[in-house]
Amino acid sequence: MKIHAFHHVPFEGLGCIEDWVSEKKHILSTTNFYNHEKLPDVSDFDFLIIMGGPMSVSEEDKYPWLKEEKKFIRKAIDNNKVVLGICLGAQLIAESLDAKVTRNKSKEIGWFPIKFTNEESKKSLLNVIPENQTVLHWHSDTFPIPKGAEHILKSEGCNNQAFIFNQRVIGLQFHLEFTERLVKALIRKSSKDLIKNDYVQTGNEILKNINLLKTTNKLMFNLLNKMEEKFFKNSEPIKN
Repeated sequence: MKIHAFHHVPFEGLGCIEDWVSEKKHILSTTNFYNHEKLPDVSDFDFLIIMGGPMSVSEEDKYPWLKEEKKFIRKAIDNNKVVLGICLGAQLIAESLDAKVTRNKSKEIGWFPIKFTNEESKKSLLNVIPENQTVLHWHSDTFPIPKGAEHILKSEGCNNQAFIFNQRVIGLQFHLEFTERLVKALIRKSSKDLIKNDYVQTGNEILKNINLLKTTNKLMFNLLNKMEEKFFKNSEPIKN
């Protein structure tokens, strides 16, 4: 399988997803927008993964590549590629599907539970995630559910936590991929965001529960395994 990843800042990488790709011996390529790298051809990959970042999807004047990125995401979706967007990545997918991203009622940063929207959503690809699973959040904006997409997960602090579009495009507002290194880097880089309220924890509170990453990383692997089985079960691993 050929996987292409979009990175928006150097401190929000693939995390444990990279470990999964390596373990499975798939081909990985990247576009690092912060280095002004070019977009690939849509025929160059099977699976597009769009990572997070501190910017808003509307900041095209500050980050000119956002406009082309959104067009490319829509092109990938129209070409029936499998797409996974995480946090900013999910918001970019929503915008590419004509759903306007806005500020959430509060920042949501820290360990908070998510739950399924209804019984039907528990039958989706995301049923690898247990009900009321505590996961790590780090965002200020929220996406509306795009027209034609299924609303899968929600939280108390942010109603729209996950959606699935066309059965092969997944948007996740929360982070299952974060590793301890990435969390510590985010705390250093974004400490100004950590003003405690009902939906924002302090850096120390986040680190106190760092052991939960073992569970969330396992869930990330489980989701990727399920996507691989559903969409790429006939793909051949690369031989050493």
